[in-house]
Amino acid sequence: MAEMIATRDGYGKALVEIGKDKRIVALDADLAESTRSLWFKEKYPERFFEIGIAEQNLIATAAGLAASGKIPFASSFAIFITGRAYDQIRLMAGISHLPIRIVGSHAGLLTGEDGASHQALEDLSLMRGIPGMTVIQPCDAIETEKAVKALVKLKGPAYLRLSRGKVPVINKKNYDFKIGKGVALKQGKDAAIIASGALVHLALEAANELKKQKIDARVINIHTIKPIDRDLIIKAAKETKAIVTAEDHSIYGGLGTAVEEVLSENLPTPVEKVGVNDRFGESGKPEELYKKYGFTAENIIKHVKIAIRRKAK
Repeated sequence: MAEMIATRDGYGKALVEIGKDKRIVALDADLAESTRSLWFKEKYPERFFEIGIAEQNLIATAAGLAASGKIPFASSFAIFITGRAYDQIRLMAGISHLPIRIVGSHAGLLTGEDGASHQALEDLSLMRGIPGMTVIQPCDAIETEKAVKALVKLKGPAYLRLSRGKVPVINKKNYDFKIGKGVALKQGKDAAIIASGALVHLALEAANELKKQKIDARVINIHTIKPIDRDLIIKAAKETKAIVTAEDHSIYGGLGTAVEEVLSENLPTPVEKVGVNDRFGESGKPEELYKKYGFTAENIIKHVKIAIRRKAK
């Protein structure tokens, strides 16, 4: 059985590791224990800034540090840092094109019992819309560690989307992560499941079950939502002619929309989307919410079969 680790834990670990670089500073909005930026504070207290419950000030302070030559990692819950501070992100990170790393933890239904007020289901849409913003959603702790290290070298702003709940570790420690380059985890010719974040392991489960049913499904991990790997998506559509997207986010504005944009412009292909269908979340255990909202291998399988039927018409 795969080891279970939350992506936020991968972030905390990597943040401490990159902290050897004195350009790295960390900021938080009174949630350092939850976001795991506390681990950085314990190691490098002189480069940690507790802003308090003031997300707008969090981004403004990060902007000032970035303009002074630092590389700030500003953390909070995804719903607060993207929602409350959107104006500051747009003006100070976006328009100024400063290297601010906006880290949104506790994203999606995997947040669980905290409920709708804390479950960011529209944050990818907000961040994708800002010109020049890189948007990354890792599928496991190892990919998160690699992404954090890659973000040190990136020019311009970035949004890193993380989860509260534990997810299976899929990648090996020698995994070669590249911003903007998706990963084909499994080959297949009948359909392609393009997944991101916590739903990548469910996509693999679905593909393994489909194999037993004589359906050969490809699985692709798109960790970088923007800039998205257009070539990999087009190749999958050309070779399978049926696409299913899966994400712990609204079906509007996230991975599914990004994939549809690529295909509508280059190779129109049937696309089925697994995500939250125009509604808010609710309080409950993550596994119960995932079942209720259709974030299961069984529901992905259902949509794969629909996509295959659509391409046959």
